[in-house]
Amino acid sequence: VTIEKCHQQTLLNQLREVTGTTDVQLLQQALQVSNGDLAEAVAFLTEKNAKVPQQDEATYYQTAQITNDRYISVGSQADTNVIDLTGDDKDDLQRAIALSLEESNRAFRETGITDEEQAISRWVLEASIAENKASLKRTHTEVWSDSPNPHDRKRQDNCPVGLKNVGNTCWFSAVIQSLFNLLEFQRLVLHYSPPARMQDLPRNQKEHRNLPFMQELRHLFSLLVGSKRKYVDPSSAVEILKDAFKSSESQQQDVSEFTHKLLDWLEDAFQIKAEEDREGEKPKNPMVDLFYGRFLAVGVLEGKKFENTEMFGQYPLQVNGFKDLHECLEAAMIEGEIESLHSAENSAKSGQEHWFTELPPVLTFELSRFEFNQTLGRPEKIHNKLEFPSMLYMDRYMDRNRDITRIKREEIRRLKEHLTVLQQRLERYLSYGSGPKRFPLADVLQYAMEFASSKPVCTSPVEDINTTAPPGGTTAQLPPPHRGAAQQQQRVSIHKPFTQSRVPPDLPMHPAPRHITEEELRVLEGCLHRWRSEVENDTRDLQASISRIHRTIELMYSDKSMMQVPYRLHAVLVHEGQANAGHYWAYIFDPHQQRWMKYNDISVTKSSWEELVRDSFGGYRNASAYCLMYIDDKKPFLIEGNLICICKVTHLLVSYELSTQVAIPNVGTFALKVEYTRLLRLAQEDTPPERDYRLQHIIVYFIHNQAPKKIVERTLLTQFADRNLGFDERCKSIMKVARAKLELIMPDEVNMEEYEMWHQDYRKFRDATVFLLIGLELFLKKSYVEALMYLIYAYQYNKELLAKGPYRGHDEELIAHYRRECLLKLNEHAAVLFETGEEIEVNTGLSIMNELVVACIPLLLVDEMEEKDMVAVEDMRNRWCSYLGQEMEPNLQEKLTDFLPKLLDCSTEIKSFHDPPKLPSYSTLELCERYGQVVTSLTPSRTPADGR
Repeated sequence: VTIEKCHQQTLLNQLREVTGTTDVQLLQQALQVSNGDLAEAVAFLTEKNAKVPQQDEATYYQTAQITNDRYISVGSQADTNVIDLTGDDKDDLQRAIALSLEESNRAFRETGITDEEQAISRWVLEASIAENKASLKRTHTEVWSDSPNPHDRKRQDNCPVGLKNVGNTCWFSAVIQSLFNLLEFQRLVLHYSPPARMQDLPRNQKEHRNLPFMQELRHLFSLLVGSKRKYVDPSSAVEILKDAFKSSESQQQDVSEFTHKLLDWLEDAFQIKAEEDREGEKPKNPMVDLFYGRFLAVGVLEGKKFENTEMFGQYPLQVNGFKDLHECLEAAMIEGEIESLHSAENSAKSGQEHWFTELPPVLTFELSRFEFNQTLGRPEKIHNKLEFPSMLYMDRYMDRNRDITRIKREEIRRLKEHLTVLQQRLERYLSYGSGPKRFPLADVLQYAMEFASSKPVCTSPVEDINTTAPPGGTTAQLPPPHRGAAQQQQRVSIHKPFTQSRVPPDLPMHPAPRHITEEELRVLEGCLHRWRSEVENDTRDLQASISRIHRTIELMYSDKSMMQVPYRLHAVLVHEGQANAGHYWAYIFDPHQQRWMKYNDISVTKSSWEELVRDSFGGYRNASAYCLMYIDDKKPFLIEGNLICICKVTHLLVSYELSTQVAIPNVGTFALKVEYTRLLRLAQEDTPPERDYRLQHIIVYFIHNQAPKKIVERTLLTQFADRNLGFDERCKSIMKVARAKLELIMPDEVNMEEYEMWHQDYRKFRDATVFLLIGLELFLKKSYVEALMYLIYAYQYNKELLAKGPYRGHDEELIAHYRRECLLKLNEHAAVLFETGEEIEVNTGLSIMNELVVACIPLLLVDEMEEKDMVAVEDMRNRWCSYLGQEMEPNLQEKLTDFLPKLLDCSTEIKSFHDPPKLPSYSTLELCERYGQVVTSLTPSRTPADGR
């Protein structure tokens, strides 16, 4: 009976979790009607609740009106705009479409967008509703089902759309979402049209599958862009793929195999279309151009040199035995013995190197985290930690840098050999001794010094204890009656070490030498002290040398010439579980919101780099990355910039043409209006400081600062006229419209000097941001000497900008605070060095004061209204004045007397500094990402309250 009750309770819990129903009686009724069959119980509850939503759930759902910030509780009579689309009522469908278009009309009237998008929106809405109804009409054979409440399925604003898991298809969701969020890939899929002469094509198995799959993928992408739902059903596309794998729904798919199959099908589908469009010419396949690159294999086989050029798609990398992605790549690029490759004479050794000659815009790495265990006879997952960067520079692996890289690799090899020797020497200092237990040598000498310096004792530790107690006795024995009282008292006071915690007062706390003369002690202490100082100095020197070598190796490829091929991390596909089972999801970077998003089937949530690292590097639970997708950072059209607007417009055009075969006129004008409306909305948003839209787009900066309308218009047109956007006929037409509109602007309509002034201000705003970013990063790393100059220039640039308007720069108090704190930290550090009395430390501390602190104090005194700066200056001066009454060596007194007048009498006249530090060139994406991360890590009290 108990087992049966437990089983019933388990079913109730599962049913509650699946359906979201909390009514226990209703859950029990469903189990009773279905005779304990969970799937039938789910179907019963779903069908019952689809038409009659539970009243107690109504209060938990809210929906936002499109044109205002009011929230109306679903289920109330006031909510007349909410329609249940789960039924088959055609009137409800038409009402929903009419309502959506009515709301769209209001939005269009407010934003000034034409009515051309209404027909497109209607088509997308119909497709979304049709997909919604189709998913509800499926037989209820799965445990998972849609929520019975339509509001639980409603897409909020423009949040990304999830993909429903239709039976162990999390692998499909992870890969498709990563590809869909590549706007260039999205555009290619949405623009794809079947070959005009499909009936003339041979009906072989390949074309029978890949062309229908392309149609389903286009349909799926249309829903991912325009659906009104939180998630959509990918069943049709999945079924075609599953049929190709010849696997049942219950089997977990091999993601690597699936991705290869997917790209093969896409390549085939586009090849057919390319051959049709370019008869007589060599067809160009956009899928190949996007995902495939080439490398040169240079090697020696049995003493003979060879060179072969090969094409690659997903590049495989071994994980086991490596700590980061560069180590994996280095190992993958060199196979076997390669000495003979670099020598004039051939040898019998064999080996090869790989050098990339052409990298694809989308660079994908397969991380091999599965190995076959020969002993157990089964595959096992490798959970080792493997780090990878958000920005990957591929210069060292390019064929054009072959000679430079070989020199650097040889230098790294030499440094590592030297590093091994130093580490072995250091280990002998840190683990000293010939026995099984080893200790730091400095501690051993210190212990020996403590032993020698202890007060000598004259007796052994055994002799100084009263031994009249019987052997092994643990209790005091009462004296015979004829013994005296004194003897009785002596017997009672014997110390019993096993039953008492009291220590005899004459027992020494530590071992000590029994016999040692003053002269012996003096000589021994001198030797031990000198030896310990030598050991400590040697240890410090070894550690410093090891740190320098590590740093040298880390910076080996950091010179500008080896940072010309930047690839930015776009997506990380994660697997959690063991080799034979598990779950998949993806982390994908959203460049427009400047944050990572987690795509986990129907759930799409905000994430962070820290969460990505925890789940993707490995070593935490059983989760780790199995696929990394990087994109060429010099090709922004892949993911960012104005292309997001053009891609959305293009998607709508494709969707409309699929259903009506009617083209929309004035596409260029329409695209410009949509983009300006988007940027205007961003400028009006109240955003946190870590997501500053001014950094993302110059138009937002101009709108914030009320730039003249013609300057804003010319800037927007110039960006749309960029030749990088002319990648197909529709986008070329938009580019031509922008160029035509630029030519129509008369010379007297735009003051070009003012136009250039606004653009110079924006460049200075970016420079001030970079100064601030690097200064804060160094400050947080406690590198105060390096941080100070960046913070000083950030403050100066920012002050010049703020003089022109309150939104021209960043929060002035934020920069002032960290500039002030940096000076206080340096002042304290210099004072501590001075207090050591050591010549080198004292000179270093005074150098910091003279060259940095004293030189920067006038910057804090120039504005007498800054009370916090004035207080900080007085604190720094008082710190040094406190030494005046203290006794110190004459040479220290002389140095202090010479220094104090400079500190106390420094002029308020600002001295000219050296040229500002050279700033690295950050892309918009990288600058926004790093700035957001560093601002987020600041203490709440010192974070600006406003992002503008």
